[in-house]
Amino acid sequence: MPRLFTALEVPADLALRLSFLQGGLRGARWIDAENYHITLRFIGDVEGPVADAIAESLARIDRPRFDVKIDGLGSFGTKKPHSLWARVVPDPALLELQAEQERVIQRAGLPPEGRKYTPHITLARLRGATQAETAGWLAMRGEFGPVSFPVTRFVLYSSRASVGGGPYIIEDAYDLLDSAA
Repeated sequence: MPRLFTALEVPADLALRLSFLQGGLRGARWIDAENYHITLRFIGDVEGPVADAIAESLARIDRPRFDVKIDGLGSFGTKKPHSLWARVVPDPALLELQAEQERVIQRAGLPPEGRKYTPHITLARLRGATQAETAGWLAMRGEFGPVSFPVTRFVLYSSRASVGGGPYIIEDAYDLLDSAA
C-alpha cells in the first residue's frame, strides 16, 4: 500500500541555497536537499486500485505553467515550534492547481484535507526547540529571497514511513500546459 502525495519539485540550485541555512538550532532534524518539495495534496496510504484511479485522474488536469516565488522563512507551531519552512507565495495559479487536485482526490473517495492549504518547503522538523530559539534562528536567516522558478509539471510521489521525510520516489509526472501553445 503506497503512501502518496502530489507536489512541485524544487530545482537543484534553489535546494542547494536552502540547504545552506541548515544548522544552528537545537533539536532540528534537517530535511535532505534532494527531498525538498512543495506539497500540493497529501493523499496517504491507499490501496493499488485507488492509487491507479488517482493517477489517471491527475493526468486529466490541464493547467498552464506558472512561476513559484519563495520570499522568506517561518515556522509552524506557535507555542511549541515543530517545523521550519521557506515561504511560498500563494499565487492564484498555484492555488488553483492545488484546489483542482483536492477535488480529484475527493472524487476518488478520500476525505477532504482538514487543514487550510499553506504552500511551503519544509526545511526541518523540530523537537525540543523553544519559541525563543526558533525566533532567534529565523531572525538570523529570515531575509531569504525573493527567488522565483518556473513550474512546468507536478509529480505524484510515494514514500515510505520514516522520520524526517524521504526518500521520495516519483511515481508519475504530469506536464503543465505551455501557455505559448
